[in-house]
Amino acid sequence: MTKVLMKGNEALCEGAIRAGCRAYFGYPITPQNEVPEYMSRRMPEVNGLFLQTESEIATINMLLGAGGSGARVLTTSSSPGISLMQEGISYLCGCEVPVVIANIMRGSPGLGNIAPAQGDYFQATRGGGNGDYWTVVYGPSSVQELAEYTYKAFEIAFRYRNPTLVLADGVMGQMMEPVDFESMPEITHVEPDWGARGMQGRTTPNLINSIYLDPEILEDRCNKMKAKMMKAKEEVLEYEDLMIDDADLILVAYGICSRVGRSACKILRNQGYKVGMVRPITLWPFPEMHLRELAKEKSDRQFLALELSGGQMVEDVRLAVQNDERVHFYGRMGGVLITKEEVDGQVKKIMD
Repeated sequence: MTKVLMKGNEALCEGAIRAGCRAYFGYPITPQNEVPEYMSRRMPEVNGLFLQTESEIATINMLLGAGGSGARVLTTSSSPGISLMQEGISYLCGCEVPVVIANIMRGSPGLGNIAPAQGDYFQATRGGGNGDYWTVVYGPSSVQELAEYTYKAFEIAFRYRNPTLVLADGVMGQMMEPVDFESMPEITHVEPDWGARGMQGRTTPNLINSIYLDPEILEDRCNKMKAKMMKAKEEVLEYEDLMIDDADLILVAYGICSRVGRSACKILRNQGYKVGMVRPITLWPFPEMHLRELAKEKSDRQFLALELSGGQMVEDVRLAVQNDERVHFYGRMGGVLITKEEVDGQVKKIMD
């Protein structure tokens, strides 16, 4: 096994390239700027296209054009940049164009700062654009996973003909860890038969479209897209359990917060506290039924959601547990990180 020491932003790029990505469009914004820097070098080496756009709005519409041809396309940005892309993401879903979009989150709202945060959870999992649509959202917790789930995101996007999102943060984008790429074999992309690339021997052209003026026709199309994504909801769900079997309190955390939670669990266990953790890997779909079953196993079992936000994922935990008194929340905002000492204090406050 050969491992390579890489920044998270660079590992993300290499995962995409191994998944067959041959077009990258993006506009600079910290803390993801290593991505366009890396792709500007690597895309020509693999006969791909790199284009620095004039804005995030231009970026997402270029994804619609290139993705609509059937190409494997990536863009990355950070919080306010992703906000500018929301209309385009709705168009991508309406047109059923598969692309991969990575958000390396920063402190918000507004322009905020360049420190790590998780305040874009609602935007990613609820959809920030217009209409009824869903996107699979991955929340990796390491540089290795940032590469792996960007790689996997392409397969999922093309399986369901829908954009797939990777939600990380400034720490993960900037930190360096060893990465093993052996689990990510090089994929040679085969252009799909639905791609809009001219007639190419067909009697009718392929059309990429999201405008349907007849309400009943549009409703029928919406129902088909919903059915497709409800199928995805059942098939792509991923989560990780840590020491939950006898746990009296279960932490729920994703991304960088789950790393803090993992350390806190081990420390608290050594102190005699029965604490475990559930780490959602897919943020949509969320492991709702799993948490519900864990809540039913012990009527007094408590849950503590950890987030770098004012409280967003905790809403999904409450919906799952169906008992607000058993669900607690601890979060930091503005780019301030949670520490294991803070988690220790919150757990003892609840359990003691």
